[in-house]
Amino acid sequence: MAPNPAQESIQVEAIQAEAIQAEAISPVRIQRPWGWFETLGQGEGYLIKRLQIHRGCRISLQRHHHRCEHWVVVAGDGELQRGERAIPASPGTCLFIPQGAVHRASAGQSDLLIVEVQRGALLSEDDIERLADDFGRIAAEG
Repeated sequence: MAPNPAQESIQVEAIQAEAIQAEAISPVRIQRPWGWFETLGQGEGYLIKRLQIHRGCRISLQRHHHRCEHWVVVAGDGELQRGERAIPASPGTCLFIPQGAVHRASAGQSDLLIVEVQRGALLSEDDIERLADDFGRIAAEG
């Protein structure tokens, strides 16, 4: 019996839908020296990540030229910095980071978990300009 193209198309679409759903449920965790991040979702002009900064660690002092970010602390404690201003971080703390603003997040006595919403034209790790880094990654960008 000859294969039915319509049935094959439905099967392929079902497999693709399962793969998309599995990816949404099990995001890929990217390890960094300060902790990890994972992408939770994305669409036209936005990207949603979850970042965990290990106790006593901090991300680079950085800025982005093509995006702004919204941070919401969901667990842990620490400090969020934007420009010269630093605020204590605890569950429920929110911070808007405009495009071009210098910023950093630091974990305190426990791991700091942040949900980050990026909005902009370029939503990739290539849009990180590191100004200071505890792990020597500035020279590597040369």
